[in-house]
Amino acid sequence: MFEIYKVKDVVRIPPDKFNEPLEKVAEESLKEIYEGRIIEGMGLIITVFNVKVSDEGYIIPGDGATYHDAEFDMLVFNPRKSEVGLGIVVDLKRMGAFINIGPIDGFTHISQVMDDKVIYDELRGMLFGEETKKFLTRDDIVRFRIVSVSIASPGHLRVSLTMRQPGLGRLDWVKVSE
Repeated sequence: MFEIYKVKDVVRIPPDKFNEPLEKVAEESLKEIYEGRIIEGMGLIITVFNVKVSDEGYIIPGDGATYHDAEFDMLVFNPRKSEVGLGIVVDLKRMGAFINIGPIDGFTHISQVMDDKVIYDELRGMLFGEETKKFLTRDDIVRFRIVSVSIASPGHLRVSLTMRQPGLGRLDWVKVSE
């Protein structure tokens, strides 16, 4: 789910930052540009690090800033279809469960929570199986499989999950069924 990419780019150093260390200013600028951004085919950029900047820059006429070649690493969250992971249930609704899978929350539709008819109990804030009596509450640790990943809107990653397959679900469900 997490990957490190090596990237080359050109970084703009504004004139008011000329008296500060070049690498520090370049790192701040690159973090501002990339962190929190979703790049299709890459994923959600968590952080920029190991920034190396060329001491020699160039100037574009009409702009007082200098431009420098830079190489850096990016830690990227890139969930992939069929990947299995662990997460924490953060919210339960009539339609399903929201599960924290790292920097974002994934969603499991009520039909994908378990292999049973699932009922939402609003009073107790839980989902439970009608026949199996298994239940899911907030803060439960679960094993899931990613069903789909899409960019819902600019800057929003949507991840659909299932816990209905063997070996998935709340961890104590898995132990009981093995």
